[in-house]
Amino acid sequence: VINMEEFEEAIDRVVAGLEKKQRVMSKKEKEIVAYHETGHALMAEFLETADQVHKISIIPRGISALGYTLQLPTEDRYLMTRKELLDRLGVLLGGRVAEEIIFNEISTGAQNDLARATDIAKSMVKEYGMSEKLGYMTFEKERRPIFLDINPSFGTRDYSEETAREIDNEVRKIIEESYQRVRAILTEKKGLLEKVAQTLLEKEVIEGEELRLLIKGEGSEIEEDKHRQETDRPH
Repeated sequence: VINMEEFEEAIDRVVAGLEKKQRVMSKKEKEIVAYHETGHALMAEFLETADQVHKISIIPRGISALGYTLQLPTEDRYLMTRKELLDRLGVLLGGRVAEEIIFNEISTGAQNDLARATDIAKSMVKEYGMSEKLGYMTFEKERRPIFLDINPSFGTRDYSEETAREIDNEVRKIIEESYQRVRAILTEKKGLLEKVAQTLLEKEVIEGEELRLLIKGEGSEIEEDKHRQETDRPH
């Protein structure tokens, strides 16, 4: 009999690889991974257009995955808006920023996140005309196999060094603005960040619905504190 549990395990194996419970992490490494993944997950829940979190795990998988956050889209998408791309950037940067806030230090664990974030920012500037400074222009030629092109343009560019510098500056600006946005959100939600990460350290896996209950619980606690303060205030 195949149940939902088997389907979930199959998805995890495809997404992140085989489970490697014998790969022992130190307590410090496990903490870093827990806060890193919680940073991704909270940004996915807080940003309007980001896909919902399906699962967070800190069980090592595959060759190098020490943890992962699985998101599921709520609908098929064939186009992405600038806002959606910026929200995706925010989710990618959430892990690194969470490490900075909690440990005042950064690790090598964000390498893949940073590579993907840089690719998105470059595409926004060079391909999609989403830079206010450079306007409605594209700087990326269509890439075709060289053997189909008599005069191949692969690897060449037809813009100046000055434009190249402007492109670099715009890519850096997009990433820096996204970083500041994420840092402001996670700093404000530091208590929730710690609460979810500690739960993750205890359980190793948190399902999406449980994460959303933890977030709602934080909201209700804030409301209770506010109500208590108003009640205790002298009339």
